[in-house]
Amino acid sequence: MAYKINKRKIINDPVYGFISIPGDLIYDIIEHPWFQRLRNIRQLGLTSFVYPGATHSRFQHCLGALHLMESALQTLKSKGVRITPEEEEAAMIAILLHDIGHGPFSHALENSLITGITHEDLSLLLMRKLNETYSGSLDLAIRVFSGSYKRQFLHELIAGQMDMDRLDYLRRDSFFTGVIEGSVGSDRIIRMLNVVSDVLVIDEKGIYSLEKFLIARRLMYWQVYMHKTVLSSESLLGNVLKRAKELALQEIDLFATPALRFFLYNKIRPEDIGPSSLFTPGIIAANFTRLDDSDILASAKYWADSQDPVLSNLSARLINRNLLSVELQNEPFSEGKLNELRDRAVEKMRIGREMIDYFVYTGSISNLTYTPNAPEVRILLKNGTIADITEVSDMFEHKLLSERVTKYFLCYPKEII
Repeated sequence: MAYKINKRKIINDPVYGFISIPGDLIYDIIEHPWFQRLRNIRQLGLTSFVYPGATHSRFQHCLGALHLMESALQTLKSKGVRITPEEEEAAMIAILLHDIGHGPFSHALENSLITGITHEDLSLLLMRKLNETYSGSLDLAIRVFSGSYKRQFLHELIAGQMDMDRLDYLRRDSFFTGVIEGSVGSDRIIRMLNVVSDVLVIDEKGIYSLEKFLIARRLMYWQVYMHKTVLSSESLLGNVLKRAKELALQEIDLFATPALRFFLYNKIRPEDIGPSSLFTPGIIAANFTRLDDSDILASAKYWADSQDPVLSNLSARLINRNLLSVELQNEPFSEGKLNELRDRAVEKMRIGREMIDYFVYTGSISNLTYTPNAPEVRILLKNGTIADITEVSDMFEHKLLSERVTKYFLCYPKEII
C-alpha cells in the first residue's frame, strides 16, 4: 500500500517558534539538493571568528524569510489587498530562493573566484534551471523576483527597504550574535504593511517600529557586518582564494575538491551564465551547487602545506585564526604608513615585494541607512495620502538616510610591529 507523503511540515525555528511549509511545491523545492546545500553555507561567513554563536546557515534564513513572507501576504489580504493564489505562491517561492545563488561563506566567491557575477545573478540562473525541473511552475516567481511582474509591491517584499529578507536577517543575526541592538519587531512592522496603487507602504501608526528598524540596521552593519575583525578575516579568506586562483591559472596543480577545481581552473565571466557562453549554464549550475563552505575549508587545510609561501602562509592564518591586525579610521591611510609597513613585512617575512599586497593592504567600507536603488519608504497617513518617511519622522531627514558613511581599514601581519 502506497502512503501519501505529508508535505505540510511544521518546523521549530529558534527565532519564531513553530513555522509551517505552506504548500506541496514549496516543500519539494526545500527538499531539492540545491536548496539543501544552503545548510552548509554560513549566513554570516567568518563572523563566528568574532561572535562564536554566529554559525547559523543560509538555509535557516531562507526558511525564516519564507515564514515572514507568508505572514506579510496574509496581513495584506486581511486589509483588502487582492492577491491571487498564484501570486501568493510565486512571492513565497521567490523569497525562499532569493539566496540560493550564495556561494561559500556568503560573498567570498563573488569577490575572488568569480568576478562581475553577483549572487543575485546566480540565484536567477538556478531559479531558471529549477523552473525546467518543475515544468514551468516557477515562471511567475522568477518575474516577481526579477521585478518584471506588473504588481511591484510583491517585488518590494523581496528587495525593498523593509523586505522580508532584511526583516529576517536582522532579527536572526541579532539572535545568534547576541547583539541585541539589532533586534527588530518584525511582527509589528508586518502588521503595519499596506499597499496603495500596487506599491508597498507602512501605516502611519507603524512609524516608530520603522524608525527602530532603520536604526537597528545601521547599528548591525557597524557592530557585526563591518566589525573590523570580521573585515580582517573575510579579506584574508578572499586573498587565500585570490592566490589559489592565480596559481591555478599558471597551471600549478593544487589540491581542490572537484567543484572548487572547476572555478579555480576556469575563468567564469558574466556572459558565461547567458546564452553566448563557452560553458553551458547547466555545467556552471551543476558545479556551483556542489560548492559550499566545506570545500573551501578542506582545500585551505591542504594549502597550508603548499610549496607556494604566500598561499601556505595565508591558508595557515585562516585555519588557525591567526588574523592580520586591522586598524579602522575615518580618513584614508597615508601612503607613507603603507610603505613603512610593506618594508617591514618584506624584511621580516622574507616574501618578495611583488607579493606583499597580500599581507599589507588598505580598503574602505561604507554604510547607508537606506538601501541603494530601492524605493523610498512610503508612509500611509491617516488622511489617506502618502508621504516619505523624512516628511513624517522627527528622527530622520533625507540627508541622514541617503548620506554614505565611509571608513577606511588597514591590514598587516601583527608580527611585523
